[in-house]
Amino acid sequence: MPIEWAGLSPELLVQLDRSRAEPIRVQLENSLRQAIRTGRLQAGERLPSSREMAKQLSISRGVVQECYEQLYAEGYVNARAGSATRVAEIDASRLPRGSASVSSAPPRPRIDFLTGVPDLASFPRADWAWAQREACRSAATSAFDYGDPRGDEHAREVLAGYVRRVRGAAVDPEQIVLCAGYAQGLTLTVRALADAGIKQIALEDPGYGRGQTLEATRRGGLEAVYVPVDDGGIDVKALAATGARAVLVTPAHQWPTGVVLAPHRRHELVAWASRTDGVIIEDDYDAEFRYDREPVGVVQGLAPDHTVAIGTASKSLAPALRFGWMLCPPRLVEAISAQKVLADRGSPTLDQLTLATLIESGRYDRHLRRMRAVYAARRTALVEALAAHVPRVRVSGLSAGFHAVAHLPDGVDESSVVAEARARSVGLYGMSGNRSSRSTTPPCLVLGFGNLGERAIAEGIATVADLLVAP
Repeated sequence: MPIEWAGLSPELLVQLDRSRAEPIRVQLENSLRQAIRTGRLQAGERLPSSREMAKQLSISRGVVQECYEQLYAEGYVNARAGSATRVAEIDASRLPRGSASVSSAPPRPRIDFLTGVPDLASFPRADWAWAQREACRSAATSAFDYGDPRGDEHAREVLAGYVRRVRGAAVDPEQIVLCAGYAQGLTLTVRALADAGIKQIALEDPGYGRGQTLEATRRGGLEAVYVPVDDGGIDVKALAATGARAVLVTPAHQWPTGVVLAPHRRHELVAWASRTDGVIIEDDYDAEFRYDREPVGVVQGLAPDHTVAIGTASKSLAPALRFGWMLCPPRLVEAISAQKVLADRGSPTLDQLTLATLIESGRYDRHLRRMRAVYAARRTALVEALAAHVPRVRVSGLSAGFHAVAHLPDGVDESSVVAEARARSVGLYGMSGNRSSRSTTPPCLVLGFGNLGERAIAEGIATVADLLVAP
């Protein structure tokens, strides 16, 4: 779909060399042809009017009109009386190799059990727009400066109050660093730990597997070691045996198994951090959404001097906000803040104030209450669909969040199920991508239901049910 630029005449970068013998009109024609061929100008996009183009380039309007007429004759643009000149659809065979603007990405499945994505249609647009207007209206003039790289002081005060109230955190606003989501929070922490002399970081297995998190730790200068997860969460004795002094955990709702870190393991983990002077990196990614038990507080509340807790608005609101917060131990605040300065000098202040306004107004809590009911209904729909079509498939990990684990029967090949489901336009995702290369746990599917309606969930499971049973 072409971009519809606002305004009567969008600007366009065109470079002309008046020292060359080549006429200006020819240079302009060649420049526009090249922009269209390479995809810099897309089909349907509006070109500047001949009057505005002439004004921008300080040339006569007649030269621009002649150029447009030539490009029209060659089929590069469309022109009608009383309408703007627009880029025409170009046959890919006329374009240089590699310049065709055709995506090589496979088509998205019609029903996609993708994990980690909330209900995007339920983003509270009206509340966010209201909070943004309020934040912009009431912000002090100083808020528009670069400011503290940790984040706006008022926003940090509001977030400190929120995580103390809702997540049981033990934090002062001075220990909070606002960041661009979990990925940046992890990257800043890893770099600060590497600078402090830590060499290894332990990752849960299964956990974030061999993807972006592993790459972030390696690029940050830490060697990753893997620690098994069982029904009680991370095995702290196995963690101690690695010799690592940093660990990344998801205690409230382990990713991807969904188990909750058992109380005795929590105390063992805190004791490990105290004994080794270690650092716990806690990813508190979807703990706002719990269904069948009381909310579980953050480990940070038990060990504030040894824990960096990272929370975000990606699951509670939407990933597009790219907004997160880090609860830092006093000894790491300065180092993490310094990394934040190097990364981007600080996250957008107006976004910080918008979220703070949303929280203070009570609209954030209201949105979360509504979404708990939505996700609980989808969770029920998934359980009922699996029970109806494949009762032998055991489901776990449903105490919180919006994904579940389906344990496949013996004899069912995980990768084959995923591939055959994709052929039916249903997106399924295996557990294998979340395991280390040495892990050999049984085949499972990780089923996300956050961005799927109840009817789509039921239809998707019915479509692939025969794939989930042993031949």
